[in-house]
Amino acid sequence: MDQTLEMLRDLTDAPGVSGYEHEARAVVRKYLEQVATIEHDNLGSIIGKKVGTSERPRIMIAGHMDEIGFMVTGITKEGFLRFQTLGGWWEQVMLAQRVVVKTQKGEVIGLIGSKPPHILSQEERKKVVEKKDMFIDVGASSEEEARKVLGIKPGDPVIPWSPFAVMANQQTILAKAWDDRIGCAIFIDVLRNLKKESHPNTVFGVGTVQEEVGLRGATTSAEAVDPDVGFALEVSVAGDMPGVKENEATDKLGGGPSILIYDGSMIPSIRLRDLVVETAEKEKIPYQFSAMPGGGTDAGRIHVHGRGVPSLVLGVPCRYIHSHAGIIRREDYDRTVKLITAVVKRLDAKTVASLVS
Repeated sequence: MDQTLEMLRDLTDAPGVSGYEHEARAVVRKYLEQVATIEHDNLGSIIGKKVGTSERPRIMIAGHMDEIGFMVTGITKEGFLRFQTLGGWWEQVMLAQRVVVKTQKGEVIGLIGSKPPHILSQEERKKVVEKKDMFIDVGASSEEEARKVLGIKPGDPVIPWSPFAVMANQQTILAKAWDDRIGCAIFIDVLRNLKKESHPNTVFGVGTVQEEVGLRGATTSAEAVDPDVGFALEVSVAGDMPGVKENEATDKLGGGPSILIYDGSMIPSIRLRDLVVETAEKEKIPYQFSAMPGGGTDAGRIHVHGRGVPSLVLGVPCRYIHSHAGIIRREDYDRTVKLITAVVKRLDAKTVASLVS
């Protein structure tokens, strides 16, 4: 297993649902401190700074550390946990999935359950079970056991359980939390590349918090960085699977980095898009275009910082996002790192000025 693969494993296996990113942040810090000086904002985002030949322009490349998950909101008298989702979940991917409850006493294994199908009416079987009717079974026999023996309290975070695995095709990797530990890995590898290269700017690799619940860390970290150009590094929705129409999700695994031309939080800088496309073609890096009208990214907050920041989202195609596990292709990751590195090296003061003039 090479250095990057080890980092991808460490990042995705780390727990870190929205608002509880400290363990994921510790992994980001371990790798980031090898290539940059480290700062923080007051919300918990981590900022790696790499100074080139000039203090400005300031280039912010951000990936959010939080993953979707759950929070304990109550315990029934029988010892089952009621919970709140953190981030966007679709009910059909939640049931019968294994989770880990993080308590002061340690980790507690659980399973998301509901009323079994054997006792449902025919009409009930046709309906999707709603989140409000689900619970987490931790094997406790009572509320007292769950609280006093297992140490579970309302407010404890609950993390999806799905260990990192390289699949039979060695290019294909399965893990939880690609959204968005892959963005964190990208900015770390970009800074690693720039450690050996000259660049006419200062680059900030930022691991943001609470993206999945409102792009919150991007707001505070952009205030700390004060960027002149912003990139959000993300996953994109891969549609290369049965049942997906071509116009519903155009990205494909193996097709290279995805350039997001629209999302619910931002219309990107067209000039920055053109610079990225020109760089990709010059470097012979394949790329794709995608649109996501129903969601948002950290760039949605970065681009409205101060007087405005030319921003763009680049994503690695991923199947099954916002579920317990997703699948990516290693070659798409490597190409995205190569592309961002090449673009950053072109962002001198004159080029950045041309993005807004």
